[in-house]
Amino acid sequence: MPDIQIQINDKRYYRRLKGIRLFCQNIIQSVWNDYEPAEVSLVLADNQFVWDLNKQYRGKDSPTNVLSFETGNRPTNSMPWVAGDIVIAYETVLQEAKAQEKTFESHLAHLLIHGALHLQGYDHINMSDAREMEALETSYMLKLGYEDPYKDLEM
Repeated sequence: MPDIQIQINDKRYYRRLKGIRLFCQNIIQSVWNDYEPAEVSLVLADNQFVWDLNKQYRGKDSPTNVLSFETGNRPTNSMPWVAGDIVIAYETVLQEAKAQEKTFESHLAHLLIHGALHLQGYDHINMSDAREMEALETSYMLKLGYEDPYKDLEM
């Protein structure tokens, strides 16, 4: 299991979901199938924080639900691997959950899975990679007792 460091920059996460730290840790650990030992950083932030990162690192002047920063530098021996960072925007998660008629918990679980898969090298830039990643996300969501996150979305 990866060592997961969680930083909560927006206190609304505490009010929205009891046991937020344990919840996030359990979701990420449940999908971690990659190199061990690994370190993952998770930042639960607000839209402005994510907006600034999105603009600085991706050139997109808007918030987004989740950003993943994969290091890609896997050691060749048993040294810890710093897999990367996952950053999630509270307001965007809440708005999307409401718009998609999902619970905040379910949508957050999906985004944590999505981010963890990115850190493990999965991507969705081309259609075949997107299908593979979405299938994995769906599989993990169902295993964890949530609905298929893509069932009602137009692809």
